[in-house]
Amino acid sequence: MSLVEAGELPISRIDDAVERILRVKFAAGIFEHPLSDRSLLDLVGCKPHREIAREAVRKSLVLLKNGKDLEKPLLPLNKNARKILVAGTHSDDLGYQSGAWTVSWIREGGRTTIGTTILDAIKQTVGPETESVDTLSAHDFAFAIVAVGEPPYAEYISSKTGLVIPSDIADMICSVADRVPTLLILITGRPLELKPHMLEKIDALVAAWLPGTEGNGITDVVFGDYDFVGRLPVSWFKRLDQLPMDPGANMYDPLFPFGFGLTHSPK
Repeated sequence: MSLVEAGELPISRIDDAVERILRVKFAAGIFEHPLSDRSLLDLVGCKPHREIAREAVRKSLVLLKNGKDLEKPLLPLNKNARKILVAGTHSDDLGYQSGAWTVSWIREGGRTTIGTTILDAIKQTVGPETESVDTLSAHDFAFAIVAVGEPPYAEYISSKTGLVIPSDIADMICSVADRVPTLLILITGRPLELKPHMLEKIDALVAAWLPGTEGNGITDVVFGDYDFVGRLPVSWFKRLDQLPMDPGANMYDPLFPFGFGLTHSPK
């Protein structure tokens, strides 16, 4: 409104945008049938829907690192490990997994809807003798799964001058990785800047994007029931000042290039 009132944006541009929106709504029959079919409400979130969502999760995951030594990959993880560490702000939070525009426009994390968190899925996947611990004060971990990322964001809130993992969380990741072989799972709708020292310390890295309610789609892959098939749909920058990135440019120097993605057994 302020741009129109200041004369910087012509009203004809607004009319054009509104006309295109209305044209789609007319073509979709929304004005003739403005309400959804409420008789189908009980089907929303049914088992077949959740199975498709789980499949979408496991097929969209991108494996960015698997082992400090290519000959000694961390993934797939051992389901029957005696003790594992599960940590991170996003390891047991449906709201964080789902992101904004889920149930409401934007809100903090928590059990905002029905679903399976990463921690829930791990407990359902590992063997009956495996102990899942959430504090580093214990000892003798076989490996650690750390899930971190951004809180739910939408328009306005998503505009930032830096896309980084907060320093306290980065310190926690490094502290864990110094003591335990660590898989880092990133829950975010976009690439984040990954500091070289942290990337060196962790053993494996998975971009899980915003997987939504079906955390089992993550454990399906990291524990080896399925292999990774996802590839980066964008270039993963080293520094924010590299954006925008053009894969065809002479100075193209990403952390991970467009289309990158590993599998359990790279050839």
